[in-house]
Order: sequence, then C-alpha cells, then structure tokens
Amino acid sequence: MKKTIQFAGQLSIYDAIEELVDEREQALCYKAISAQDRAYAPYSRFTVGASVLMSGGQIVMGSNQENAVYPLGLCAERVAIFAAHNIHPDSRIRSIALTTSADLEDGEAPVFPCGSCRQVLVEEEYRTGEEIRILVLDTQRRVYVVEGINNILPFAMNKDSLD
Repeated sequence: MKKTIQFAGQLSIYDAIEELVDEREQALCYKAISAQDRAYAPYSRFTVGASVLMSGGQIVMGSNQENAVYPLGLCAERVAIFAAHNIHPDSRIRSIALTTSADLEDGEAPVFPCGSCRQVLVEEEYRTGEEIRILVLDTQRRVYVVEGINNILPFAMNKDSLD
C-alpha cells in the first residue's frame, strides 16, 4: 500500500539586517560579510563568508578556501564551525550567518548551505540537543532565517541512524 507523507520547512525573511531584533545576530551578519573578504576562491570566483555565534557571545568567522583539487577545499560554514569548536570547546553554536557572491535576480532566494554543511549542522544540533538559527543573506542584504536544520534538511542522518 502506497502512503504519502507531506513535509514542509519554514523561514522568515527580513528586508534588512537592522530588522533583526537581536543585536548580536546583526553583528553576526556583518561579520559574515567581513569574512567573505577573506575567501580564497581563485577557481570558482564564488566567495562565501560565514560566522557563528557561540553560547558565550563570541563570534567566530570563516570563509571558503578552494584548492585546485576541488574536493580538498572547505566551505565557509565548516571552516567557521570547526574553528569555533577549537577556540571555544565548551560553548555551543546558537546561530550561523552566511553570505555569498552569487549574482541573484530580484526575488531569487539566496544560496543556502550545501549538503555537506547541512550534515555538519545536523551533527551540531544532535550533539547539543538544541536547534541552530540559520541566517542567510542575499546580495541586497535581506536576511532569510531558518529555525533549525530540519527546516532545510528533513530526514537527515544522525548517530541514531547508525544503531
């Protein structure tokens, strides 16, 4: 017997960074923009900046780092997440912001984290038991906010999947 399951995600869109209520998240967005300037993307010319807000209030930045052998590069989100754990091992990630150099048409959604970065966010949420707020900026600095990775990656694999 065939069954159909319907699922959906949810996001909020703010027209400007300043519309975010939390000033720390506003700062997080500006840090992501700043981090984008540090990207090393000579092959794709697709620059990405990310920043994570830790539970202690610290912000850690990351940018994409390419390599001529493409699989050896790292996305900005993973650079920021892994650096944050190294620098602040006892803190958890509250939110992550990212921005890209993607040329978007008016009304076109920004570029969200790739599958690998989404899986790293799944692991973070699983490890702490708390959702991470994901803030994605488009080229006009509108902010797309997703509450937790399940809104953009349903049916994700986690440690329980391996039992």
